Amino acid sequence: MLLSIRSLSKSFPGTKALDGVDFDLKAGEVHALLGENGAGKSTLIKCMTGAYRRDEGEILLEGKPVSPSSTSEAQELGIGTVYQEVNLLPNLTVAQNLTFGREPRRFGLVSAKAQREMAREMLSGYGLEIDVSRDLGSYSVAVQQVVAIARAVALSGKVLILDEPTASLDAAEVRMLFDVVRDLRDRGLGIVFVSHFLDQVFELCDRLTVLRNGRKITTEVTADLDRLKLIEHMLGRELEGAPEDERQKTVAAHEERPELLRFEGTGRPGVVAPFDLAVREGEVIGLAGLLGSGRTESAELIFGVRSPQTGTTHDAKGTVDHGNPREAIRAGFGFAPEDRKTDGIIADLSVRENIILALQARRGWTNPIPRGEQNKLADDYIHRLDIRTSDAEKAVGDLSGGNQQKVVLARWLAMNPRFLILDEPTRGIDVGAHAEILRLIHQMTAEGMSLLVISSEFDELVAVSDRIIVLRDRRHTHQLTGSEVTTDAIVRAIAAPDAADAETRGAA
Repeated sequence: MLLSIRSLSKSFPGTKALDGVDFDLKAGEVHALLGENGAGKSTLIKCMTGAYRRDEGEILLEGKPVSPSSTSEAQELGIGTVYQEVNLLPNLTVAQNLTFGREPRRFGLVSAKAQREMAREMLSGYGLEIDVSRDLGSYSVAVQQVVAIARAVALSGKVLILDEPTASLDAAEVRMLFDVVRDLRDRGLGIVFVSHFLDQVFELCDRLTVLRNGRKITTEVTADLDRLKLIEHMLGRELEGAPEDERQKTVAAHEERPELLRFEGTGRPGVVAPFDLAVREGEVIGLAGLLGSGRTESAELIFGVRSPQTGTTHDAKGTVDHGNPREAIRAGFGFAPEDRKTDGIIADLSVRENIILALQARRGWTNPIPRGEQNKLADDYIHRLDIRTSDAEKAVGDLSGGNQQKVVLARWLAMNPRFLILDEPTRGIDVGAHAEILRLIHQMTAEGMSLLVISSEFDELVAVSDRIIVLRDRRHTHQLTGSEVTTDAIVRAIAAPDAADAETRGAA
């Protein structure tokens, strides 16, 4: 065995990130490391590469115990890593990046000619014929990935860890990268492949290991594993087969609602494949999929966080512009993002100031909201949403997670949007606040607002959604309506081998 990990554990304050994990990597294999957010994949990689020091367990490389205390020490032992965000210097040439720290010298000075020759030799086995004297940043992400792999292999040469290497690549670039990975496997390297794209895992990987909640669930030969069983391992639930009786909604009732918005061919290459979506008044549309499936990216395209490069949007009055957040707000869209601490709240501002932000942006900063109106809005939503704060002037960063989430909701409700996107609205909040947020979702739709809700908790989506769009590998693949809106149906749609061909374009 090339690399063996035995009973590895790692804890952080209040969290056991890894709990007695075993992992084996053979020479000459590509081994997928899979799991949802928080499963422990990143922590395991960081323990393998010396970024974290493990609490318990051992790591054996070619049968010998190793304990790297830094990534550079791990490289010296033979363990290299290439991340999704290429960790090289785009303002330096390809040659400089490949030889950085071990530049060929003549009379004490770097020999540029020898440096270029060395770089060309390093790339010769990768089928990549490029000008190594050009800046790395002038090349595509795929080329940068191959350069990063070439450097990692040259520095380590035994174990190569690829962490989401295809996340920013198109189909042709993925094929190019896979050719490189297969060649390295055939040379005898052991390759750990971390990805959320299950199609790629089944195409490339010899074996796979699933982590969940910091524990190893299973290691399987990829060709012997059913896709549905893999999803069950990752999510931690078995399918019950029968539909949920309480979810017997009728398609007819759904179709009676007037159409509010229609997105046609909305997409952006490398982000999300073009999709169609009709939004009806007062309905909740759920977006379901595994981590990395394109849920958040779809929401960001709709709200203009990422400008869509294809498609048009219409309402009853005509074309709707939403190419950036300002246009989206003007069109009556709202967006409560997944990471409320980074993208939602402004921690140092007061509850009042956070609540009036979206409405002020919609009115324009040359037309300030009078302080009396600000106070009234803040007091109204503090009472309406039961935001637990001593007063409206308290810094929102001092509130609990659930109350911060309510402040973000209050911000968009104060603007009175016609279409509100909620990305993981209940993540990281306590049970009481969780139930209150779900109650508010039902209340908002009862008042006529349309919602797009993203959640990794499928039971939660089933509880609030009239319709569910299932995504896989950054494509909208299935639409579930009526009695199909069940957790089992979501999992089956994600696992369906023909999901990529069952698009919901025009199915709204």
